[in-house]
Amino acid sequence: MVDEQTIEPPFPIAAGTPTPPKIDQPAAETPPPPGEPAALSEPPLKRFLPFIIGFGVILLLILLISKVILPIFNKPKAPDVISLTYWGLWEPENLMTQIVDDYRKDHPNISIQYVRQSSKDYRERLQSSLAKGEGPDIFRWHNTWLPMLKNDLTPVPDEIYSANEFDATFFPIAKKDVYISGSYYGIPLEFDSLALYVNEDIFGQNPDVKVPTTWDNFRQTAFKLTQRDARGQVVRGGAAMGTTNNVDHFSDILGLMILQNGGDPGKPGEETVTAALKFYTLFSKQDRSWSEDLPNSTLAFATGKAAMMLAPSWRAIEINQQNPQLNFKLYPVPQLPGTNVAWASYWIEGVAKKSTKQAAAWEFLKYLSSPEVLTKMYQLAGQSRLFGEPYPRQEMVTQLQADPYSGAIMTPAQSSRSWPLAARTFDNGLNDRVIKYYEDAINAYLADQEEKQILEPLTSGVTQVLSQYGLTATK
Repeated sequence: MVDEQTIEPPFPIAAGTPTPPKIDQPAAETPPPPGEPAALSEPPLKRFLPFIIGFGVILLLILLISKVILPIFNKPKAPDVISLTYWGLWEPENLMTQIVDDYRKDHPNISIQYVRQSSKDYRERLQSSLAKGEGPDIFRWHNTWLPMLKNDLTPVPDEIYSANEFDATFFPIAKKDVYISGSYYGIPLEFDSLALYVNEDIFGQNPDVKVPTTWDNFRQTAFKLTQRDARGQVVRGGAAMGTTNNVDHFSDILGLMILQNGGDPGKPGEETVTAALKFYTLFSKQDRSWSEDLPNSTLAFATGKAAMMLAPSWRAIEINQQNPQLNFKLYPVPQLPGTNVAWASYWIEGVAKKSTKQAAAWEFLKYLSSPEVLTKMYQLAGQSRLFGEPYPRQEMVTQLQADPYSGAIMTPAQSSRSWPLAARTFDNGLNDRVIKYYEDAINAYLADQEEKQILEPLTSGVTQVLSQYGLTATK
């Protein structure tokens, strides 16, 4: 038995010599148990699958944001609604509503409020509202009103109607009536004039009498068709002419005569004017083809108490309403030999100078003045009355020439003229004041006053009125 002894290393470790570090031997790798395969390395696709899925989610989010969410926030803002106020006079609201609705189909951002106005004090109410900045954007005005409204209107833009386009589109008289200082200030949507109204039954009972085309023949015809009672009182006038109180459009008739005679109503002292005045009075003063004892001319004609009268076309609607059975027709007005002058009294649409929506207002008026819309307005009006408003466009004349009512207006439209002697404009201004002076003159002639006493107040009064509105006497 060996005694346990400390075994010394072969070589004694010197003092201070560090003990070498103990090195752990790696354990022998244990092989896998029999029958168990060794672990395989992970495929690359499987390792990247989470990244692929994540990327796909991100793409879907981007697509969702770009196609769904962002368009919601980036959706173009709907244009602001532009509200227009339109003051009319003659067309009923139900008719204009249909026209406005058609327009808004292509202009959904335009709202148009059509307000039919009363003709009483219309011009004064209009200008009062415009002065306050409370007036309409679009409004109707008479063709003789430009001197009174020139500071309330804005010119027609070139992109709506250039000067050449305007001249080629509308009747020549429109250029005169809406033109001032190099610009046009309105767009006509209708046209009217004087026509000769003929009771066809009365003429049929007198086969030797033809519809007159000259003033001399007109006077002779009126005398032949006049009926008087045993006392000599007129019971049926041959023509509603010669007085002022019961001839509804005496001023228009007189204005027409003066212009046909080559006169200037602004110069009452000239022979061309006084001759027309005297001729007018002959029908009641000398011929007794008309009497102040008869009803107003429109009612007299409607009831068969006048064989002829001169009036605008719209009076036919009124007559038809009063007497649907009356057989009548309209003809062009009589002329002097060698003349071809008709009378013009019609209405125009304008845009207020203080309107903040002028561009939209003019676009709407451009639409209203198109042939298609004018035709539709005429047809719609014809559903509730005898006919619509005659067209203001030159190329549309032929469409109405055969009409028993509008045809007499359309035929001489190219040669029509105007002057502020238009009746029933209700302006309480230019027309009404001038008419009053001529009314007094006619009544003075009927009362056999001296001509000097008649012409002096007539001349001074008319001159004063014209001067107030910046007008001078011109033919």
